[in-house]
Parts: sequence; structure tokens; C-alpha cells
Amino acid sequence: MITLTGKSVFGGVAIGKISFYKRSEKTIKREHVEDTDAEYQRFKDAQKIALDQLKKLYDKAMADVGEANAMIFEVHQMMLEDLDYVESIENIIKTQNVNAEYAIATTSDNFAQMFASMDDAYMQGRAADVKDISERLLGILSGTIDSIVQTDEPSIIAADDLAPSETVQLDKDKVLAFTTMYGSSNSHTAILARTMNIPAIIGLGEALTQEYDGKMAIVDGFTGIMYIDPDEKTMEEMKAKQQKDLEQKALLEQLKGKENITKEGQKINVYANIGNVADLGAVLKNDAGGIGLFRSEFLYLENETYPTEEQQFAVYKQVAETMAGKKVIIRTLDIGADKQVDYFNLDKEENPALGYRAIRICLTRPEIFKTQLRALYRAAVYGNLSIMFPMIISVAEVKKIKEIIEEVKDELKAEGIPYKEDVETGIMIETPASVMVSRELAKEVDFFSVGTNDLTQYTLAIDRQNSKLDEFYDPHHPAVLSMIKMAADNAHAEGKWIGICGELGADLELTEEFLKMGLDELSVSPAMVLPLRKRIRDL
Repeated sequence: MITLTGKSVFGGVAIGKISFYKRSEKTIKREHVEDTDAEYQRFKDAQKIALDQLKKLYDKAMADVGEANAMIFEVHQMMLEDLDYVESIENIIKTQNVNAEYAIATTSDNFAQMFASMDDAYMQGRAADVKDISERLLGILSGTIDSIVQTDEPSIIAADDLAPSETVQLDKDKVLAFTTMYGSSNSHTAILARTMNIPAIIGLGEALTQEYDGKMAIVDGFTGIMYIDPDEKTMEEMKAKQQKDLEQKALLEQLKGKENITKEGQKINVYANIGNVADLGAVLKNDAGGIGLFRSEFLYLENETYPTEEQQFAVYKQVAETMAGKKVIIRTLDIGADKQVDYFNLDKEENPALGYRAIRICLTRPEIFKTQLRALYRAAVYGNLSIMFPMIISVAEVKKIKEIIEEVKDELKAEGIPYKEDVETGIMIETPASVMVSRELAKEVDFFSVGTNDLTQYTLAIDRQNSKLDEFYDPHHPAVLSMIKMAADNAHAEGKWIGICGELGADLELTEEFLKMGLDELSVSPAMVLPLRKRIRDL
């Protein structure tokens, strides 16, 4: 058995034979041309055909994967007509007296290299798009259009990489999964895979070779592992895992599009908690009504220095656009305690859970906070975005946050940068202090979200990471539930909504209790959205 490890793009288990995608080899030769105007016209004719093809791909993608993802092919059309791109090709043809193919290939390499060298992950993903449009032009000019993989039986598609146009043309009925040597989790192809619900692993490296064509394999999209020629034990384990996943999907089909409503007619919103952009596919797959908690700290944890405003803006904008008008609640950075980042230069603390963390860092290092707020207010233009502040203990903190927000808005206005004026803001209720002054806090914000993990540890005075205290740690403790109810009553008294985004929201034993409290929203891990919906509808 051969085990290859890459990066998961979309979860799911696929078992079948490997089919290697064989792309036709295009040998680009540099050829001297006399009539450069005629040669440039060859490029323009190919460009026109390519634009027509992309319009057809857009229509197909609209039907298969929806408007948000079909936009890829609108982007490709724009790139194909981009002045810098076109002028580079024209310049090479006319100054070097060379053929259009050579000029396109050179421009493609230059632009792809430029995108790949950028710090921003989203822009790095655009390198594949430039190559895709260039390959399309070269195919038209040479008369060799790549035919997409067609196999007699459903197969695991393997390739060095797959362009968005190749991915969208895949016959979903014949594709069990796809695996690639290279690729980026921010690429359009990765986004499409998530939308099309195809298990996918990227970045398997050059160990994924054509010699495995036709061999039996297992793709575990949950872990990012591919098993080639699996042994009997692995096959049994993976079949069981696949069966469990299929049962989950069957549940999805039954409950997709259904309301989160009890038999008595009580409705509640069910949202999803996510840790980064890669989780968006799971949110859509599981039919969550929105994102109740987007943990922005991954941007800080994955960086070697403070993420820039533009880096953050690109991520928040992508989330807002992908969710297409559904609510997205982004929590400002919750660094400290168990989430340490070297470049923050935080002192070692005896009890970090009670220390310098979250909003306390933001209010004492406003330059970090302002960068994040600027990115959030700019991204809010592109969707239904709300902002949530963690570890609040007083009204004074909220008022200070509001002052900083006004400063940020004034700065953006003065700079002529578009932003949304009236962004919904809320706070985490995760300290007993915030519960006890929740009536006053509700006057200052638009919503509450209860962080039950921290609220439980602070209420019970138990470090939730200390395994010796497991027998004493009781999230169902009457004191914890009383805290949640008090916060709910005070929120509603001021006409504000309240949800839960901690682990307790997914505790199906407490769902009925939460509904009795009148909670407006429960935000859980994407995989728990449907079981929770089922539980609500059964009550």
C-alpha cells in the first residue's frame, strides 16, 4: 500500500480506480514572422473565439454550481481582455517579430510568476487563471483543444493540476474524486470542488505519478490522505467511513431547504462556526443559514507577521461574497490564552485564560485593532457582514470600541475608500461579568452570542484544559444554564437577538432547553447543522 498526503479541499471518501488526466502536449516554438500586424490579428481572432467559449462555460457553470462560482469565467473573460495582458502580447509580437504562440506563452509565464510571488494567497491563486486563459488561446491557435476526462466507469481523477475550465467540465457522474500534485486551496478550482461536492486533495506532490493510472485507490478528503493499492484493513475502515458520510448526505437531502422549526411552530436560526476560508464549502454543503462565528485569528496564527489590511480584506470579502447575502459574523482576533503568536511578543502568564487576551489586546494595541476594523468595514460592502467582539466585561469597553470604530470610519471616508456605514455589531457573552451587566450591554450593541466554552470555565472556576478536572467540569451545570437564560432575557428586554456559538449549541440534549429560553440562533460546526435541524423539527 502506498500512502500519499496532501491538503484536503473537500471532505468525503471515494474508492475506485485512478484515471490520469492526460493533457495534450503543446510545444511552443519561437518563430520569426515578417507581417507582425497579421500575426497580432491571429491572436485577436483566437481571443474572440476564447471569449465565446468562456461565455458558454459561464452558462454551464451557472446551471451546475451557481452564480457566485460561475463568476470565475467572467473573471477569465476580463483577464483575457486585460490591457496589460493584451499589450504584453502585442509588444512581444511587434518588437521581437515573433509568432503569437510564443508571445502568449512568454506573457503567461511572466504574469503567472508575478502572481505566484505575491504575498497574498488570493492573488497567488490567480497564477492558475492566467495559465488557464493562455492555454485556451494556445489550443485555439494550434487546433488542439483538450478534451476533458471521459472514463467508462466512475474514477478518481488524478492530474498535475486542474484548471477551473477543466474542473467545471468534469462529468460529475463519472468523477469520484480529484487529486492533484500541485494547486492552492484558494484557487477557483478548489472553490469549485467544494461547491460541486467532489472529494478533493491537492498538493500531493510528484509522488503522484502516471504509473498509478488504473490502480485501485482511496481518497480520504477529510484527512487529505490518498491510499494507492490499499490493504484489506484500510479498505474496511474507509468503507465504514464512507458509509457514515453517505448517511450524513442522505440526511442532507431530506433536510436541505427545510426550516429550523419545531412542531409547535417555533423558529430558530441555525448557523455554522468556521475557522478559515477552507471551511466555506462545508457550510454550504450542510445548508447552514449563515456563519455565526468566523474565527479571524487564523489569519494571525498562520502568518509570520501581522496580516495586512489588504490580506484581511481579501479574506473577509471572499467570505461575504461566497455566502451571497447570508449572515456572516466575524469575531475580531481572539489571540492570547491557548492561542499564542510569537510576533505579538506576549509575556508568559501563569494563568493565560484570565490574562492579556482578545479585546484586551485590541484596546491596548489600537493599531492592530484598527487594521482589522478597516478591513472588516470595507468587506462589509460585499455581503451581509456583522462584527463580534470577544471577552467583554464592561460597558466602558464597548464604548471605547465604538470610539475606535468612528475613527476608522472617518479615516476611510477621508481617504475615499468605500465602506459600509451601518454594520451590525455584537459581543460575546463569555464571562459572568458580561452576564451580570447584560441589560446595560444590550443597550450598546445589536446582538449577543454566548461563548459557552469560556462561560462554563469562568462560571465553574475550572480550567477546561486541565484533564484532571474532567469529572468536575459540567457544561450542563444549573449555574451555566441560568447565566445563559439571564443573558437571553436581558437581550430580549432591549429588543436585541441572542445566539450561542460555543460547543453547547450542538448539544442535542439541551436543544429543547435553549428553545424554551427563547434563543434566536444556534451556531455549530458545519457537520452538526443537519442533526441539529432534525432535533429542532422533532420537538
